[in-house]
Amino acid sequence: MPEERRMPFASLLDLIESRGGGGVDGRRGVFYMQKQCSSLTEELPELIGDVDTEIPWMSKALGKHPDAVNFWLGEEAAVTSLHKDHYENLYCVISGEKHFILLPPSDRPFIPYELYPPATFKQREDGSFDVVDEEAAEKVPWIPVDPLNPDLERYPDYGLARPLHCTVRAGEMLYLPSLWFHHVRQSQGCIAVNYWYDMEFDVKYNYFQLLESLSAVLGKN
Repeated sequence: MPEERRMPFASLLDLIESRGGGGVDGRRGVFYMQKQCSSLTEELPELIGDVDTEIPWMSKALGKHPDAVNFWLGEEAAVTSLHKDHYENLYCVISGEKHFILLPPSDRPFIPYELYPPATFKQREDGSFDVVDEEAAEKVPWIPVDPLNPDLERYPDYGLARPLHCTVRAGEMLYLPSLWFHHVRQSQGCIAVNYWYDMEFDVKYNYFQLLESLSAVLGKN
């Protein structure tokens, strides 16, 4: 988990604008507004007049309203590791670009999982960061492979996966179906809003659970 901080929105904008020209500095951390609690509607109501709280045609197609509407703003160095969500996701870029690597649920047998202790980043007084494990917590499954530079010697089955690369630019939307694996990068100061609709736990989910079970039997966790 990231270290969380509270600050005025203007201060975050100043930080991102001032750091737009440099590379990644491991000591300074990476700033990314990405709280996934329907942050647009719950924490930024001032923006609701400028950003729709739902996309009518998407809500009509799914027969429901979004469960969460999230606001995203951050640095180019903010990278989201490969994962999946139990939501139908409509991702809308307002400014800048998002770069997605996408893998369908059918590639699950080729995607490795390992168990890791839950942990949180904590910043020291000198500006560097420690990763602090949660005491007595059960380990959680996570995907260790980096799609940008996969270690096929360690994870040879990933070489059988067929990732799709997609760039979403300002004014464009991406429909990301539930259970699709995705890895996300962005341009500096990219602004986006996404709409999460809870998935239907129907036959599609049953098929995915079958893939999970077969992967476990074959030792592809």
